[in-house]
Amino acid sequence: MDIFLTLTGLLCVIIGILGSFLPVLPGLPISWIGLLLLHLTNVIPLDYPYLGITLAVAVIVLVLDYVIPAIGTKKFGGSRYGVIGTTLGLIVGLIAPIPLGFIIGPFLGAFIGEMLYKQDSKVATKAAFGSLVGFLTSSLMKFIVSIIFFWLFIAKVWEFKAVLFS
Repeated sequence: MDIFLTLTGLLCVIIGILGSFLPVLPGLPISWIGLLLLHLTNVIPLDYPYLGITLAVAVIVLVLDYVIPAIGTKKFGGSRYGVIGTTLGLIVGLIAPIPLGFIIGPFLGAFIGEMLYKQDSKVATKAAFGSLVGFLTSSLMKFIVSIIFFWLFIAKVWEFKAVLFS
């Protein structure tokens, strides 16, 4: 059972890394489940502070993932309409069956929101670029944390490898 939990946990952590770029996969929660599965083995002791801190990091990054694109829009001169457009565009982009909809959606949403508010294509383009920068920033942040979770997983397996694989 320990080997099954370890391999399933490894699969979860790898899927979590992919989820840092694919918005349809909740990457960090899946990576955290991988860490939890590893700690549910009989070999590796259950470490509540370890799991609590990694869960808190996953939740904070998950929340920031939705906030950062809107902040990027605002920082690049976007109005409330641009921020709302970014959020709506992200939702539509996730649902729409178009390639890279999760990137195009927030960009177009911010652009359309700003065009409805000011009808100035220069400001709208700048705000849309801000949403793209915000999205890329949040994706990079998720990727870095997913890689750290992967490293933590591997380090814990390595620490208990003699007992785990005997």
